[in-house]
Amino acid sequence: MKKMLIIILILLIIIDVYFEVNFPKINEVLIETKKVKEEIRIIQISDLHNKRLGDGFFDKVEKEKPDFIVLTGDLIDKKTKDYSNVYYFVEQLIKINVPVCYVSGNHELSHKDVNIFEQEISKRGVILLDEDNIIYKEINIYGFGYYSYFKNIEIDDDVFSLGLAHNPMDAKDINFDLILSGHTHGGQVRLPFIGAIFIPGQGFFAKYDKGLFDINSKTKLYIDSGIGNTFLPIRFLNRSQFSLIRIYSK
Repeated sequence: MKKMLIIILILLIIIDVYFEVNFPKINEVLIETKKVKEEIRIIQISDLHNKRLGDGFFDKVEKEKPDFIVLTGDLIDKKTKDYSNVYYFVEQLIKINVPVCYVSGNHELSHKDVNIFEQEISKRGVILLDEDNIIYKEINIYGFGYYSYFKNIEIDDDVFSLGLAHNPMDAKDINFDLILSGHTHGGQVRLPFIGAIFIPGQGFFAKYDKGLFDINSKTKLYIDSGIGNTFLPIRFLNRSQFSLIRIYSK
């Protein structure tokens, strides 16, 4: 009887892991501010790691009617050789007909062909924002490439400022209104009541693992736990996801 229960438990865990890895959910985040007149809807997708997504995923994104889409790094793995999955991914996003902004992650910048890869996604219509910024729909958007850092940023306090940084640690000391990041995968495997066991660059039981944080009285940091995985295709108590960020008037 005990053996049967153990076998059933193992099977249930395997089924759960498969579901969490392969069926991403959408996570909604509400940001209230006095700096926008109308609601702005942002889809954030992070840490794809060259994963192939079905057409149903893009239908879900389009259904949310985003004003623009942000890609917060690690679209590929550092050892990726076949880019067909990620090229298909960006081509489908571009078809939604809203701006698609990208900042690089550690896997892109560890890849020997990163320049070719970024040229190709730029040709397909993706806006590369490493160490650059644009103003779109009442929002000033700043991009941080991995290993890069903005210097002498002058933030207009009358305009909503959005920082995009793959690693949440790269921009958290700058007084943006909101920072969107990824990188952590939420730890991939999480424990009840404890959260992530280990976060790269932060160590064991790190504070900034996933979700929304108040950095100071002005700045909020949101960490998306991402679509893909590294090392092993395993997630537990941490379903793969992308996010809908709703910035609305106070």
